[in-house]
Amino acid sequence: MDDSKARLRATAIGFSAVLMWATLALFTALSGKVPPFQLLAMCFSVATVIACIFWLARGQNPLTYMRQPAPVWLLGVGGLFGYHFFYFLALRNAPAVEAGLIAYLWPLLIVLFSALLPGERLRWFHIAGAVLGLGGAALLVTRGETLELDTRYSLGYLAACVCALTWSSYSVLSRRFGAVPTEAVGGFCAVAAVLGALCHLAFEQTVWPEGTLEWASVLLLGLGPVGGAFFTWDYGVKRGDIQALGASSYAAPLLSTLLLILVGLAPFTFVVAAACLLIVGGAVLASKDMIFKPKTVPVTIAEDPT
Repeated sequence: MDDSKARLRATAIGFSAVLMWATLALFTALSGKVPPFQLLAMCFSVATVIACIFWLARGQNPLTYMRQPAPVWLLGVGGLFGYHFFYFLALRNAPAVEAGLIAYLWPLLIVLFSALLPGERLRWFHIAGAVLGLGGAALLVTRGETLELDTRYSLGYLAACVCALTWSSYSVLSRRFGAVPTEAVGGFCAVAAVLGALCHLAFEQTVWPEGTLEWASVLLLGLGPVGGAFFTWDYGVKRGDIQALGASSYAAPLLSTLLLILVGLAPFTFVVAAACLLIVGGAVLASKDMIFKPKTVPVTIAEDPT
C-alpha cells in the first residue's frame, strides 16, 4: 500500500471515532441517572477489559504495552481523563450551552496546532473548513439563539477552555509519539477508570443503571464513544490527515443531533439544516487536498532520433 492510500485509510479509521462520538448523547441519555464520574469509570473499565481480551486473544502480554516512558503516560492519561474532568467541571460551573460550545473549540485548535508538526503544512482551506464547522456547531449548540457570556460563570468558561486545549494538545502531541503503539491506549483507559472512580467516590452518590436497556447503554458507551473511539482516534491522528480529522470532527454534534431526531428525541429544524451545510461543507473544504488530489500525468520523453 502506497503512502497516500495508507494515509487515507488511517484517516478513515480516525473518522470512525467521530462516528462513535455521535452516539454519545443518545447512549448517555439511555444510561439513566448514573453520575458523570461513575459513568466515566464504568465505561473506561469496559474499554480496558475489551483491550485485555484483545491482547490475550492474540497471545500478547498486556505488560508489553504498559512499559512506556513517563511522558507517554502523562499525555495519554492526561488527554483521556483530563478532557472529561474539565468538561464536567465546566458543566457544573457554567450553562451547558456556553460551556459546550467553548469546549468544542478543540477541532479548530487541532487544525491550528497541526502547523507545529513536522511535515505538516497549514493552508487557508484547512482553517476556513474548521471555522465553517465551528459555525455549524455553534448553530446546533445555541439553536440559532444569541450566545451570552456572563462573568459569574468565569470558572466554568475557563474549565471549558482548558478542556478544549487538553484534547487538541493530546491529539496533536500524539503525532509526536507516533512510535507508541495504539494498543497502549488500553493502559491509559485503565488509569482513567481508576481516577474516575476516585472522583466519583469524592464528589458523587452512587447510582447504578436499572434494567437491561441502561446496562446495555453503558456497555455500548464503553465499546464506542467512551472507549473504542479513543483507539481509532489515536491511530488516525498518528498516521492520517490530522487537519482533515480536526475539521471533520464537527460532524459529531451534527450526527448526534440527527440521530436524536431519528429516534424522536429532537425535532428537525431549519437550524439543523443550516448547520448540516456548514459542517459538511467545512469538512469537504478542509479535506480538499485529500479528496481532490490532482492525478499526476506521466511525461513521455521522446527518443533522440539520432
